[in-house]
Amino acid sequence: MSGDARTAAPPAEAGTPPRALRADLFTWVAALRGLLSRPLASYYLLLASAGLLLMIGLAMVYSATSVAAYNASGNAFSVIAQQVVAAVIGLAAFWVCQRLPRRTFRAMAPVALTVSIVLLVLMDGIALLYASEVLPAPQIGFIHSETLWLYIGPVQLQPSELAKFALVLWGADVLTRKGRAIVHPKELLTPLFPLVGLLFVLVGYTDLGTMLCLLILFIGLLWAAGVPLRYFGMLLGAGLAGIALLIVAPGRSGYRSDRFGAFFQNDAEIINCPGRDDSCWQAKQGLLAISDGGWFGVGLGKSSLKWNWLPSAHNDFIFAVIAEELGVVGCLVVLSLFAVLTYTGLRIARRVNDPFRRMAACAVTLWLVAQAVINIGGVVKLLPITGLPLPFISDGGTALIVTLAAVGMLASFARAEPDAARALHARPAPKWVQLVWAPLPPLPAPARPADAAASADTGTAAAKAKTGQAKEPAGGGSGERRR
Repeated sequence: MSGDARTAAPPAEAGTPPRALRADLFTWVAALRGLLSRPLASYYLLLASAGLLLMIGLAMVYSATSVAAYNASGNAFSVIAQQVVAAVIGLAAFWVCQRLPRRTFRAMAPVALTVSIVLLVLMDGIALLYASEVLPAPQIGFIHSETLWLYIGPVQLQPSELAKFALVLWGADVLTRKGRAIVHPKELLTPLFPLVGLLFVLVGYTDLGTMLCLLILFIGLLWAAGVPLRYFGMLLGAGLAGIALLIVAPGRSGYRSDRFGAFFQNDAEIINCPGRDDSCWQAKQGLLAISDGGWFGVGLGKSSLKWNWLPSAHNDFIFAVIAEELGVVGCLVVLSLFAVLTYTGLRIARRVNDPFRRMAACAVTLWLVAQAVINIGGVVKLLPITGLPLPFISDGGTALIVTLAAVGMLASFARAEPDAARALHARPAPKWVQLVWAPLPPLPAPARPADAAASADTGTAAAKAKTGQAKEPAGGGSGERRR
């Protein structure tokens, strides 16, 4: 046997990955852990995921609306121009909210809730009077109600979207004030549960999907506050009873019951749905769009079902357009960005010390992820169709502005994480950067006096022990020398 043969390395076993590949994998994992351990990792993850979702949303809204807008007005940019304006206003709301301290959010809470309830009462009251034939048209003076929208003169807004942010602020503020007393039922009954129940009824009368989103948001608040688990069963039972009543509510019962019944149809029945049947036509076109897309889609802007075949292609069924134009790969990109956003929001809620920030961050995160799950689940027929928009992506000015404002509040909380605050104060940005972008967050509160005294006593005892240990060898050594 030659020397080369004797010194050659033994062949690798079958099925064992090469050592270099394993080393590269460990290197990537270590690099990822290093990036996530940085003080401002939550802040940059939040900006990246929300920013990419916003860019995808603007591109898909233009793709889904250009044909219908050109057919209606001869201008393919008429709808996307409105969405861009809403995005600019939303970015301004993001900038303002990320600069606000915690006390300002808590001071805004009762005002935001009051305004939301007043707007919802106006919208639902006009709709109910019109459904009862008391009013000849859903309008009182310059105030006009139209399904989910309220028109106050030239201003068009969606009160249910404002109610989400208001519930986050007010619920977190009330639970923070109550502290550990929330384990007692009377503390939850005054005033939390009655006002939240009123909000559920006002929102759910015209928008059942948003009421489900509010319910999940409220559960997130209670969970982050540490409410005993027995209350969640009561809340779930009350929520299911409320949903059943709202399905048969006057003026909306036929539409909702038909949509709910269509969920139990199999795919063959939906595909054979007769033309323009409101109960199953939208679900049918959504499934056809997903099947046409395949793995890589037909190409951006080349959807065929958006040519007046797919209802609400720009809004609650925009995910079907994504599936047709960008395929499974595009859908996975959107889902991955929502997963990163969810991880980041829960990471912020876990790392902040203040209970208000923790509860508000948890509630906003569950609000966004629940709305995305309900929307996508309805498109792919895993859940009933509710008409909820897809956050950041669907067309809708009020929804986009409120969503970006909530993300701005999350960004403010991310900068207030203890490690992030210390890092920002250690190397502060120039004054003009703080003025233009965001001021320095407050440093984390020092330890309590009792803890500080205990730490001082422990440190003194340790110092004395070290001094004694240092003196003992010296004395012992001299004794040995004296002997």
